Amino acid sequence: MTLDNKAGATRSKNRSLMIGAAVSAGVCALLAAFLLLVPMRGALEDERAFRAAVACGPGDGGRECLRTVRVRVEETAKKKGKKTPSFWVYVTEPDGTATRTRLEGAVEDVPGIREGGTIQVTYWRDQIRYVDTGAERRWTTADPRGDYRLYCAWGLAVGFYGLVFLWFCFWQAKLSSRSRLAYPWHAGVPALGALFLTAVAAVAPWFTDSPGQALGVIGLSAPVVAAVCAVIGLVMARRQRGDDTLRLERAVPGKELSFQGMVLGEVSYAGRGGFLVAGPGLLASTPDPTGVAYRREAPRTLTPVRVRPPYRTDPEGRPDYDGKALVLECEDDGVPVLVVTPRKTMKWVLGALPPIGPGGGTPRP
Repeated sequence: MTLDNKAGATRSKNRSLMIGAAVSAGVCALLAAFLLLVPMRGALEDERAFRAAVACGPGDGGRECLRTVRVRVEETAKKKGKKTPSFWVYVTEPDGTATRTRLEGAVEDVPGIREGGTIQVTYWRDQIRYVDTGAERRWTTADPRGDYRLYCAWGLAVGFYGLVFLWFCFWQAKLSSRSRLAYPWHAGVPALGALFLTAVAAVAPWFTDSPGQALGVIGLSAPVVAAVCAVIGLVMARRQRGDDTLRLERAVPGKELSFQGMVLGEVSYAGRGGFLVAGPGLLASTPDPTGVAYRREAPRTLTPVRVRPPYRTDPEGRPDYDGKALVLECEDDGVPVLVVTPRKTMKWVLGALPPIGPGGGTPRP
């Protein structure tokens, strides 16, 4: 593909990006709906049933009532393989039934639980939900209260994360023509706001008492996020008025230097090896990180035009360098050439070529 990039290929690429964003948004929406409507709903129903449960009556062995039994502690053991400390408590009921339950923390923190001692345990739906040591009540890891929070946090976070893809889909379809930049602020600022709301959605359930309250926190955060994004957008719009040409200082290398970079274009010295060599009056591409082997030196007819940010219309294969790439537009006897390198090394590329500006378009002596 040439540097001019055929319009049909560009439209095809944009369509692929839009479809990918739409599919990702749909997957996030479906996953969020499943988490909020299936496991979270079930956890909320279990919590309501547990809170409504009453103590079992004489001879009542139902699973829906609270059955309290005094048991003997046979053994305690630290739970292995978890970052959060917890320990197992092995108990035996008066009828000889043996079971176990798990509590958060360390056994030393619960002096009422000791081997050979007795405690009271309360069952609900055949699981021990809390224990009474005489001095305090400790809830076990089977406590159903608040189990919905994990599903709620994931469901809300995934749902709001889907807004990022939905926004990119809309931007690609309706607004992408406003800018050729690979990373335009028009797309990035709203996406940043959606990511912030995703973070709020992920933590809100842990500091509230219901999904409704979590949504309320998100709702209160949304206007603040919108206001901050509007301010950032205004600042970015003022900074990027006019031409997107960048003014950088040249630095003529005192010796040959090898660094990341690539030459793109319909020229013999274009290379996809990933490295450049710059020196006094020298610019070459090479696949060798040391800059010694397989050099393809640029001719003296290569002249720089301007430095700019990456464009979405740049040729396929343009490196990104973790979002730090800059592009030097050049000409070689009328043939457009791009030199791509990270921002911190662009000064050496400029130093190896004639200055940009008056007289900068002449071949190197």
